[in-house]
Amino acid sequence: MNTTTTPPLGTCTLVGAGPGDPELLTLKAVKAIQAATVLLVDDLVNDAVLAWARPEARIVHVGKRGGCKSTPQAFIEKLMVTAVRDGEHVVRLKGGDPFIFGRGGEEIEHLRAEGIACQVVNGITAGLAAVTSLGVPLTHRDHAHGVVFMTGHAKPGHAAMDWRAVGASAHALGLTLVVYMGVGAAEQIADGLLQAMPADTPVAIIENASKPEQRHATARLGQLISTLNDSGLGSPAVIVVGDVLRAMASAEFTAQTSALAMHQEERRLG
Repeated sequence: MNTTTTPPLGTCTLVGAGPGDPELLTLKAVKAIQAATVLLVDDLVNDAVLAWARPEARIVHVGKRGGCKSTPQAFIEKLMVTAVRDGEHVVRLKGGDPFIFGRGGEEIEHLRAEGIACQVVNGITAGLAAVTSLGVPLTHRDHAHGVVFMTGHAKPGHAAMDWRAVGASAHALGLTLVVYMGVGAAEQIADGLLQAMPADTPVAIIENASKPEQRHATARLGQLISTLNDSGLGSPAVIVVGDVLRAMASAEFTAQTSALAMHQEERRLG
């Protein structure tokens, strides 16, 4: 009589790789990566993070970035299920945190529907790392009573975000607004927020947060678009809006104004 054996079910862990700096990985994330036999890696994960993977681990890049060709979400979920049923120890490695605009919710729901348990290891999200790199908090007893994480674009087929309503709530309640994936929709975001927030509300745009190539610019909300155009900043970036930035924005504005005045004086003197 022929008998077939089914391989023991593997495991699956959603791991946040953090914003880019590999030293910001948690110890729990490192242990999960070291135990993985298959790693499904997002586009924004720093390659240095993969140094923790075992040499024989299979690494599959399943990039997802706005405006670029992406691996379909349904295909990624199929890969996860298939690998676990083949007895693999799967790590789904994501930039930032799996549960903050990382589609971790969709993936864990799919795995549960297939009868597969899944663990989650949190990572430092880009919005937090971005302001921390500037020496600015997200909350402050004098300036911000809370923080709102927003996505800059709606799911295809869904209504666009009401940025006037978002701005009205943030302004009325004293909230810091952190917008992920907002560069492409910056004009609509600024137009909506300006209907409810003062034009002199400070703003920061931070590109490649925590990485050596990080760049940033500060401005007032009324100059957000011109600042983006002049600075050349682009994705991946977060846009932070709120009074927690006021001291920094004032200092940078003063420094920029002083530098410009010095340059003009040097030109006048020949």
